[in-house]
Amino acid sequence: MLSKAVGGPDTLSLDDLPDPVAGKGQVVVAVKACAINYPDVLIIEDKYQFKPQRPFAPGGEIAGVIESLGEGVEGWAVGDRVIAVPGSGGLVEKIALSPAQLFRLPEGRSFAEGAALLLTYATTIHALLDRGKLTQGQTLLVLGAAGGVGLAAIELGKAFGARVVAAVSSEDKAEAAKAAGADETLIYGRGPFDKDASKALAEQFK
Repeated sequence: MLSKAVGGPDTLSLDDLPDPVAGKGQVVVAVKACAINYPDVLIIEDKYQFKPQRPFAPGGEIAGVIESLGEGVEGWAVGDRVIAVPGSGGLVEKIALSPAQLFRLPEGRSFAEGAALLLTYATTIHALLDRGKLTQGQTLLVLGAAGGVGLAAIELGKAFGARVVAAVSSEDKAEAAKAAGADETLIYGRGPFDKDASKALAEQFK
């Protein structure tokens, strides 16, 4: 799947490419799953902080099986199940990567689970621990809690010992947040908040 021109998903095209060959210090991974994240849309629209040279394949994180090893690669073997974050280039059948980009995918976890893990959960860990300094016993309010990062924040917040309140815009999303482990949910209106609405929401949170 290639991006040859600036635009949305409708500008992508299916193309045949030669199989990559593992160069020195590289591995070739047969891609079994590729996650699609919001940055992938921004990248093909040239709105992200880096702009790959076209034509390029989008797809920032993948899961697959090592198919071949280049000279000098140690610690990995053909057949190893892996996940990786190439940044782009993942929407292909095979991709050449540095071993430094690889993480092992445990047995019992699907390729789809592995491909969707790193960007969402690493972003959430950075937000909760590095930036938010979340500690056990604190209360965590998750806005937009039914999205990918929101659901990850619920799961990780609970794992870190916090009381998690999930803020969402509908009953269906509240159910999804509860299923992810939220202690409480609150539903906010879809329109812009005025001062009174903001105060009312704050009162619910208390």
